[in-house]
Amino acid sequence: LSLPKIFSKLILFVFFISVFFTISKYEENNEILIFWTYGIKKTEFLNKIIKFSLLYFALSIILSVFLVPKTQDIAKSFIRDSNIDYFPSLIKSQHFNDTASNLTIFVEEKNNEGVIKNIFIKDNFKDSSQIISAKEGVLAKKNDSFYLILYNGNIINLSKKNTNVIKFDRSEFNLSKYETRSTIFPKIQETDSSRLIECLNSFRNNNQGYEKGLFRCNQSSIDAVFKEIYKRLILPFYIILAAFVGGCLVIKSKTQINFSRFKSIIFLLGFVLIVFSEGSSSFLNYFSLDKSFIVIIPFLLITLFYLTILIKKKN
Repeated sequence: LSLPKIFSKLILFVFFISVFFTISKYEENNEILIFWTYGIKKTEFLNKIIKFSLLYFALSIILSVFLVPKTQDIAKSFIRDSNIDYFPSLIKSQHFNDTASNLTIFVEEKNNEGVIKNIFIKDNFKDSSQIISAKEGVLAKKNDSFYLILYNGNIINLSKKNTNVIKFDRSEFNLSKYETRSTIFPKIQETDSSRLIECLNSFRNNNQGYEKGLFRCNQSSIDAVFKEIYKRLILPFYIILAAFVGGCLVIKSKTQINFSRFKSIIFLLGFVLIVFSEGSSSFLNYFSLDKSFIVIIPFLLITLFYLTILIKKKN
C-alpha cells in the first residue's frame, strides 16, 4: 500500500534522469545524428519529448490525486480497526515500548522461544499508577486476547492516598485492553482529494469552513489543505518542465565547444528543479499572497521554455 506513494515521489526524478542519460548516450554514440540526417529538426524532436512527458504527467496525477490518498487511508484503516494484537511483535530486548496508550514495557532479554526475562511494566491510570516487575514471563493468547504470564515479581500500586506492594509467584497481565497510541483519525495526506477541494472552496467563500465526521476544515487546517492540494495538482507539472530541461541537450552537439560544460549545467539545473519542487510546498502560505506565488512558478517556466522553442523554430 506504500508503493503508490513511493512511485509518486520518485517519478519526477526518474523521468528527468531517464531523459538526460538517454539523450547523452545517443549523443556520445552519434546515434542521434540519424534524426538530423533525415531532416528532423531539433525543435520537433524536443516537442516529441514534451508530448511523451504528458503520459508521465497523467500517471503522476492519477497517483497523487486518486491512488495515494486511497491506499494511505486503507493502510491506516488496519490500525484504526485493529486491537493490540500486533503489540507482542513490538516487544524487544533493551527497548522501552510505549506503543499502547498509558502503558510502558521494558524487557531485558527475549529469547527465540518467546521467554522474556527481567520485565518492567508501568501502567498509568487517571489518579494512580501501577508498577509491575517480574523475573520471567511469556506471551500467551486466550480467547482472542493477549496476556503476559508473569512469574516471581512484585506489583506496586501508587496513589495519592497510599502505596502498597503485592508479591506474586504467577500473575496474568491483559494486553488486549489497551489502545494504540498511534493516530487513528485520517490525516490530510489520507483524505480524499474531492473533500480537500471542497474544503478550500468552502473556506474561500465563507472564510469559516466546516466539520464533517473526523475531517475538520477550519482556519488551523486550511494551510495544510492548501499545501496538500498543491502537492497533488501542481507538482506533477514539474514533470513537463523536467522534459524541457532534459530535452535541451539536443540544442548542442558534442562537437561544439563547451559541450561538457553545457551538459553539466543542464544536469545541475534539473537537479535544482527537482529539489525545489520537493521543498516548495513548505514555503506556501494560504494567507500570504507573495508566498503563494510559488504555485504559478512551474506554469511560468513552462511558458518561458515553450516560447523559447517557438522562437528558435522560427529562426
